[in-house]
Amino acid sequence: MKFTFKNIPDMFYKVCDRYGNKVAFKYKHNGEWQDLTYTRLTELVEAFALTLLELGIRKGDRVGFVAENRIEWIISSFAVSLIGGVDVPLFPILTAKQEEYIFTNCGVSCIIVSNNFQLNKVMQFKDDLETLRQIIVLNDDFDTPDPAVRSYKDMVSRGVELRGNKHNREYFQRKIDKISQDDLLTLIYTSGTTGDPKGVMLSHGNLCANIKDANNFFGDLEDESTLLFLPLCHAYERTSGFYTLFSGGAQINLAESIDAVASNLKEISPTIITSVPKLLETIKKKIYHAMLKEKPSKQKVFNWAVDIGIKRVHSRLSGKNSITLNAKYKLADKLVFSKLREKVGGRLSRIISGGAALADDVFEFFMAMGISVQQGYGLTEASPVVAVIQTDNIEIGTIGQPFDSVEVKIAEDGEILIKGPNVMQGYWNDPIATREAIDDDKWLHTGDVGEFTDKGNLKITDRKKNIFVNSGGKNIAPQPIENVLAQSRFIDHCILIGDMREYVTALITPDFTQLKELATEFDIQFNNETELISNDKIIRHIKQEIDYLQKDFAKFERIRKFSLLSKPFTVEDGELSPKMSIKRHIVEEKYSEMIDKMYNR
Repeated sequence: MKFTFKNIPDMFYKVCDRYGNKVAFKYKHNGEWQDLTYTRLTELVEAFALTLLELGIRKGDRVGFVAENRIEWIISSFAVSLIGGVDVPLFPILTAKQEEYIFTNCGVSCIIVSNNFQLNKVMQFKDDLETLRQIIVLNDDFDTPDPAVRSYKDMVSRGVELRGNKHNREYFQRKIDKISQDDLLTLIYTSGTTGDPKGVMLSHGNLCANIKDANNFFGDLEDESTLLFLPLCHAYERTSGFYTLFSGGAQINLAESIDAVASNLKEISPTIITSVPKLLETIKKKIYHAMLKEKPSKQKVFNWAVDIGIKRVHSRLSGKNSITLNAKYKLADKLVFSKLREKVGGRLSRIISGGAALADDVFEFFMAMGISVQQGYGLTEASPVVAVIQTDNIEIGTIGQPFDSVEVKIAEDGEILIKGPNVMQGYWNDPIATREAIDDDKWLHTGDVGEFTDKGNLKITDRKKNIFVNSGGKNIAPQPIENVLAQSRFIDHCILIGDMREYVTALITPDFTQLKELATEFDIQFNNETELISNDKIIRHIKQEIDYLQKDFAKFERIRKFSLLSKPFTVEDGELSPKMSIKRHIVEEKYSEMIDKMYNR
């Protein structure tokens, strides 16, 4: 059932009133799944909101969030929006210094943290943040005598008292009526791959427009069930995995953690999930790696089934219907694919992939499994979804057609420009950056390069700033090449180098689990990772992998030399942003000597 709503609190009440005692969320507590109905959710959100008001939090106040996905995050977030507050969600892996910069930049009045560890980070800069009045901890086991720190449990208990004394729906309705489409809902700070993070100002109108478009895309969601595991502080999961599915009446199940996704999938048996390509790539690699340990006869059946499945995918996408191929696929499904689907719960029929480009081979594999994969495209500044592939117009390598309310055009230099009610209001206190991002005609400059196909689907070719020109004047888009090389089970991350250079090189972080197994196969002795990646047999094997995978690239696009790194890229070391995007300029600067050697030796 679809609703019309003017702001997020309006959406919240209409959904909760419609579904009442139906289960809205399931979450783990003390190892057991707990149910939370829409009716109970309403009570908790109102109780928390009333206590926020008692503490002096008002419309327009910024409230920071530093917490992992959990039911209290959702309740608190709805409560902040209910009183017209602006939430500022951060990745919990940020350092105290990074948090201080953001919370100082936007002047938060209150910060909600998950546990004592997160609290201790905030306490490091609390006294220097003049606007901060309250800190709320979602766990009970925190340790501080500071009177400004309160527990979530106490907040809710006090809210229940207030709700019993003076609450009625009209009380909150008056507050909702004062929230306009242009009022800020959230400040989402970009990950800062090229400098200090900027606060993306997203209004109630921005998110409502994107949710409406997403609902039209998803269709009826009332009977759907999802497993939510991507960070809620990220715009993609916030809009697609949370708000949109909630507004459609789908049951939302909260994963215990990203490490528990595999087991949670089996326990919950969702029908639809939102994911990022990296997770799907990992699942595919693990399946293939597991098959290498099986008997040759079983490997042969698996490879035959995958081959049949992929052929059927291409046949159906081309509009053909082969009776013979369908019969073979039916057998392949019985022998292989049905068993693979059981590993992800048995009911999963639809995956929405976003956040980065999805490799063609990963798309084909899951489609062959009998799970529909729909790749989308967006950016935080667009609330975030711009386009999604439609099931009746799937074209491999594209990200579909723009949402109903979104206009897209390609600039002369190939950059994708968008316009619509989902486009941000700008960057918080940064008019210069805002003017650079949104031109006088209200077009948002995405920084992505793309084109429309003959079927009307949008295709991303690369990031505008990532395209480099070699010393011979050839333009090289690294992302498609990196995506292909990532198909190797031995490669975790790959970064191409080559701007103004004679030829292309690469920095590679290996998958050390796979590399160590390869060392065992080759009977290679080593004491540490550095010795492992320096072994000539290992290097030759990786080179053979790369040569095979890049055989279809133009000669000037192929990697001539590469260096294996002894440790993976991490957020803590500054090479990855919190949403796991590689900070290319940091990596190139950090490994500059290694890069120079690949061109000098």
